Amino acid sequence: MKYFKKIVGERLYLSPINIEDVEKYTEWLNDLNVTINLSFSPYIFSLEREKEALEKLSKEGYNFSIVSLSKDELIGSCGLSEVNHINRTAEAGIFIGDKNYWNKGYGTEAMNLLLDYAFNLLNLNSVFLRVHSFNKRAIKCYEKCGFKEIGMRREAYIVGNKKYDHIYMDILASEFNGKIQNIIDES
Repeated sequence: MKYFKKIVGERLYLSPINIEDVEKYTEWLNDLNVTINLSFSPYIFSLEREKEALEKLSKEGYNFSIVSLSKDELIGSCGLSEVNHINRTAEAGIFIGDKNYWNKGYGTEAMNLLLDYAFNLLNLNSVFLRVHSFNKRAIKCYEKCGFKEIGMRREAYIVGNKKYDHIYMDILASEFNGKIQNIIDES
């Protein structure tokens, strides 16, 4: 697959979404261990359905493939939705689909790159996200990036006979220290 280094970190980079990755995304989105944390678990993703979704994501908004720097290997996806340039707000979303990269800090690095893009290139002021209360790994990642809990929607996610809250978190531009500004300062 062909990737382009839009924003580069220490171990990974963000690239525009490549529609040729449709089989990998379809595999991940049909893996219950991946999707249970994303609210996608009840849905069935065919190649055709995922290709349509990737085409849409690649043409609109601010969506990226997360690619390992050492192997040029797709490991996940992240992006900003509901971008409001007047109020300078957006919602962030991320997932690491390749389980070989779980629990190693790749999600934190990818989220920091996405926030750097949001605050220092799109000039946003506030980015928020939603996370299921049982997803402790994601909550820890978001807190490392500087997100703070701002509220919850009680019993908003049901799996079997158990009900879980949606936790809402946000971060402001003034609370984030990115690296993109350093590129300008060094040139």
